[in-house]
Amino acid sequence: MNDINQPERTRTYSWEDQAIGVKVGSTLSGMDYLRGIIAGKYPAAAIANTLDMQIEAVEEGKVTFSIVPQEFHYNPIGSVHGGVFCTILDSALGCAIHSTLPAGTGYTTLELKVNFIRPLTITTGKVLAIGTLIHSGRSVATAEAKIVDEQGKLYAHATTTCMLFPWR
Repeated sequence: MNDINQPERTRTYSWEDQAIGVKVGSTLSGMDYLRGIIAGKYPAAAIANTLDMQIEAVEEGKVTFSIVPQEFHYNPIGSVHGGVFCTILDSALGCAIHSTLPAGTGYTTLELKVNFIRPLTITTGKVLAIGTLIHSGRSVATAEAKIVDEQGKLYAHATTTCMLFPWR
């Protein structure tokens, strides 16, 4: 319902063909693929455009994403929806694992555990989701991540277990 005194809010965005990433990603190490995304050689995940999040930094076993909370991230009670927390954490966790994988190895999340510490709002400013590899084996890898603001204040933390497999 739109109150007559409130302007309508709209948002338009675009994304690149995700088949490009699927095709090229299977031929590169995880590190080379992630660095290629940062350099603009390969398309970012469409979800990154949907949520307006970016990869800030990549090193072996550690990846940092950023997001500036916006009103379009909100739940009905005026704070960032928990699903946005989960998505940026899952991205940082998975990419921390991906950064260590050789060419031809894929992964998928088997388990995601998130602890919400405090809400994010449009007044929070830029936050970072920092994912770090804990363990990578033959078929399973684990990682941990946290969301912090630019002063280091903690908003959420998470762990994941991912299954590793030969990429299609």
